[in-house]
Amino acid sequence: MDRRAIGTAAESVAREHLCSRGLTLVCANYRCRSGELDLVLLDGEVLVVAEVRLRASARFGGARESIDWAKRRRIVRATEHLRLMHAELRSRRVRFDVVVFDAAMPGDGGIEWIRGAFDAA
Repeated sequence: MDRRAIGTAAESVAREHLCSRGLTLVCANYRCRSGELDLVLLDGEVLVVAEVRLRASARFGGARESIDWAKRRRIVRATEHLRLMHAELRSRRVRFDVVVFDAAMPGDGGIEWIRGAFDAA
């Protein structure tokens, strides 16, 4: 599998994982000039923006460590854009989650859902 197919598979597994735990999908792969949001869901009244990270090896740090300040800033800006474009989302509290796969292929290793992994500050 190429990198894009592996990433798509990881996002699909993450979406199923989160939806099976009661979250409702709003959209996937939201793109704007500021960046891309992998998964946008609702957890009750809370808007959840979930970044999906996959690393085949921890050689350069694990998937969790791959979300640096610049990536977080792009996610926050893309979330701001999404909320500007969709009035029904503006009043909702936002939580930034990360779904981590530290395995060669999604499903081969553990999946870790990190609620509130970072904030907008």
